[in-house]
Amino acid sequence: MTEDVAAYDGPLPAVTNLNRAYWDALREHRLVAPRCDHCGHHWLPPGPWCPECWSPSFTWTELSGRGTITSWVRFHQRYFRRGPFEVPYAVTEVTLAEGPRLYARPIEGAEPWVGQAVEICYEDASADLTLARVRPVDVA
Repeated sequence: MTEDVAAYDGPLPAVTNLNRAYWDALREHRLVAPRCDHCGHHWLPPGPWCPECWSPSFTWTELSGRGTITSWVRFHQRYFRRGPFEVPYAVTEVTLAEGPRLYARPIEGAEPWVGQAVEICYEDASADLTLARVRPVDVA
């Protein structure tokens, strides 16, 4: 972590019993998602049952962190009075290799495009908060 870690002044996630494993794993620079014990479906955001078969039985599993940008948007308005990023800023929708979709900001200087291969990287925003970010994958 760097000195800038304590400077994060943006919106904070609502950490609950349902999503605590996700946020704890991000702090360890790992990406996890619930995986249904019945049908094997992965999903995000975390929830109490499988959105595919409605089974309440699931196990947290580590994901590869690789995926493809399926959509993105550039915001030109600040929606939070305080925040760590200046407008305009981009947010991507990434379909991960295991199936779930994740929304994350690209790293600085990375211009997103639909179909771009990306991987998850981690931003230690504070001592207690790590955010998932995306960066392009060199597919040469």
